[in-house]
Amino acid sequence: MKITTTLFVIGLFTCNCIHAIEVQGHRGARSVLPENSLAGFQYALEVGVDTLELDTGVTKDGHVVIVHDQKVNTTICQNKDGSPIQEARLINKLTLKELKMLDCGSLVNPRFTEQTLRPLTEIPTLRELFELVNNSTASQADVVKFNIETKSDPKFPDAQPNPRIFASLILNLIDEYELSDRVTLQSFDHRTLLAAKSLNPDIKLAALFDSDLSDWVTPTLAAKADIVSPMHHYLSAEEVNKIHAAGLTVIPWTANKESEWLRLINMNVDGIITDDPKPLIDMLRDVDSVTEPPHNASSQH
Repeated sequence: MKITTTLFVIGLFTCNCIHAIEVQGHRGARSVLPENSLAGFQYALEVGVDTLELDTGVTKDGHVVIVHDQKVNTTICQNKDGSPIQEARLINKLTLKELKMLDCGSLVNPRFTEQTLRPLTEIPTLRELFELVNNSTASQADVVKFNIETKSDPKFPDAQPNPRIFASLILNLIDEYELSDRVTLQSFDHRTLLAAKSLNPDIKLAALFDSDLSDWVTPTLAAKADIVSPMHHYLSAEEVNKIHAAGLTVIPWTANKESEWLRLINMNVDGIITDDPKPLIDMLRDVDSVTEPPHNASSQH
């Protein structure tokens, strides 16, 4: 076992914070395979993530698609004939057929140069992901959860459906596939969370934050959310304690280094969103094997 993991175990006993950590594969597993791709989600399933994290938009003809940017990302997408995209158009101004003409798996992502390319990778629909999981032979497929973000920005109201329509399109698919108990909806635009809660009072919600706040609890409760989800750099152990004291959970994004994982786990977070889930899962399994009490431990002195 690596020294860092051994020190981590010692730290866990010191801080009394041994508990299950939910591992969420960010955009599938963005450090390994093209982001928000079916191949990336399948990989994440196979390595054993607890949750598939993904982003959604809506096409001109009303299909929920899995894509991070509200405009076509010309850095990682091109036309299927290999030509560059001449204009980065809004996702909601394109039909599903037009989106399916793009190749988002042949270009090297400059932020993740070790990524395995998958030429002719298409932008998938949320329905296609649900079908993939339904048909997957991975052992995790029957229990894996989904953390679905609505890519919505109130500053640009024409770039996405209004919050209620956006929420209803996703909730309809969730209901169709009977996945409501395995789904969390998340958003920086808390209007979509409130809309979702009004449509399905039982849906779990996560409030996303991209700035440092002195109070995470108040806006999360105002959004009727269950989870505080800030950028991981902003969190402190004191803030995590305050969040837990309010009856909320905390799942930060997006931590990719072992040092970051150790810091967050020792803060007692409930989960970690990461682009590279396998080494985090492996590290947690190593810790579990070390911290597991021996058989008949109660009879030992």
